[in-house]
Amino acid sequence: MPNKQLRCQISVRIFGEEKCFGPGVADLLERVDRLKSLRKATIEMDMAYSKAWKIVKIAEANLGFQLLESVTGGKDGGGAELTEDAKRFLVAYRRFEESVRSYADEAFVEMMGG
Repeated sequence: MPNKQLRCQISVRIFGEEKCFGPGVADLLERVDRLKSLRKATIEMDMAYSKAWKIVKIAEANLGFQLLESVTGGKDGGGAELTEDAKRFLVAYRRFEESVRSYADEAFVEMMGG
C-alpha cells in the first residue's frame, strides 16, 4: 500500500428514468429555502436561471411531486419556496447521504487501510 493518506469520496445520486437528484439539486433547494428565491439561489451558485429551472423540472418529473411553489408579490416582487414534499425529501436525502458516507468511510478504512 502507498504511504500517502488516502480517502474515499462518495456522491449519492438518485435516478428515475434519468438522473434526477443529487448533491447539486440538494444544494440548489437548500439555497432556495434560505434565500426564498430561485433566481437568488442561481446567482449565488453562478448558475444560469434556465439551467436551474430545467434541473428542477427534471427532478419533479422523475420524483412525481412538485419541489417549488411560486410566491407572488411582496416588496421584492415574489420568489419561491420549497413544498412540504420537497422539504421532507431533502431531509431524507441528506440523512441517506450521510448514512452512505459513514458506511463508505468505515468500509474504506477496513478494506483499504485508509
